[in-house]
Amino acid sequence: MNLSASVGRRTAAPGRQADGMAVASFVLGLIGLLAFNLILGPSALVLGGIALARGTRRRGRALLGIGLGVADLIVLAALVSADNTVSWQLTG
Repeated sequence: MNLSASVGRRTAAPGRQADGMAVASFVLGLIGLLAFNLILGPSALVLGGIALARGTRRRGRALLGIGLGVADLIVLAALVSADNTVSWQLTG
């Protein structure tokens, strides 16, 4: 009986990890729009992709994380092309 309980835990853990990765992807992508988009954008893309590959139940959050990761990279490209920097500049 103890063996079956541990087997049940092992099959449930990857699903929870994938759900956590989906949420982390979303959060990193969202924060990346404001700060550290060079690091957080690609991180959101990778975590969202891994979560989808592992079959997360939070598919929408993983897809939003991937979308926000792409948006982070677009913001980074816009900043670099506008003033040759990778940071926000609030004052003129």
